[in-house]
Amino acid sequence: MKKFSVIGIGAGDPEHLTLQAVRAIGAADAFLILEKGEEKADLTGLRRAMLDEHARPGHRLVEGRDPDRDRAPEQYAPTVDGWRSARAEIFERFIAEDLAEGETGAFLVWGDPSLYDSTLAILDEVLERGRVAFAYEVVPGVSSISSLLARHRTTLNRVGRPVQITTGRRLAEGWPQDADDVVVMLDARHAFTAHLDEDAYIYWGAYVGTPDEILVQGRLADVAGRIEELRTEARARKGWIMDTYLLRRR
Repeated sequence: MKKFSVIGIGAGDPEHLTLQAVRAIGAADAFLILEKGEEKADLTGLRRAMLDEHARPGHRLVEGRDPDRDRAPEQYAPTVDGWRSARAEIFERFIAEDLAEGETGAFLVWGDPSLYDSTLAILDEVLERGRVAFAYEVVPGVSSISSLLARHRTTLNRVGRPVQITTGRRLAEGWPQDADDVVVMLDARHAFTAHLDEDAYIYWGAYVGTPDEILVQGRLADVAGRIEELRTEARARKGWIMDTYLLRRR
């Protein structure tokens, strides 16, 4: 049977690759690369550099164009479902046409495949369609959350206290109940500015683990404006931004 590996590659530092990830990369025959346009060419470049170093001689690269996605839709869930289905078509075609029986294909996922990534759901959709048979494995990776907290030299949790991981969209609706420690991902709207109370502290980072890394921490009311400025400048300069932050009530 054909096989497929979903390999977590960390937040951007090539040294985030685990030994398991290196072995999985070395065992694959072909890799699916989704191009995201010129603005994010450096992301593709990082993937290719990892493959140049760790993939075995003779490996194949199959390129596809990542489907466009509306980032501010009126209906969020249906838009995401449609985007995932468009991606599923690409994965299905790669497995059906670019892998021979007994071969292994692979896809490199930023961070960890289980945390705010769609690849596993996409592969499940491909299997549910029933047009191509394959088995797949998941190789965990160093998440952006782990990288952020390590760079700030702090912990995710406090003794006896819950932690919640959420999105900027959710945070804009209000601070989660029963959680004083909140990790926020996918915040395109500076949702942290709605919580400038005296007790809130922020650990923020963008492009963590890469040469473009930016880190800020401090009392939220004091540093929120600076983070907004840094975030806006970085997005304008690079055309995209990947950032994560921990909000903590003291």
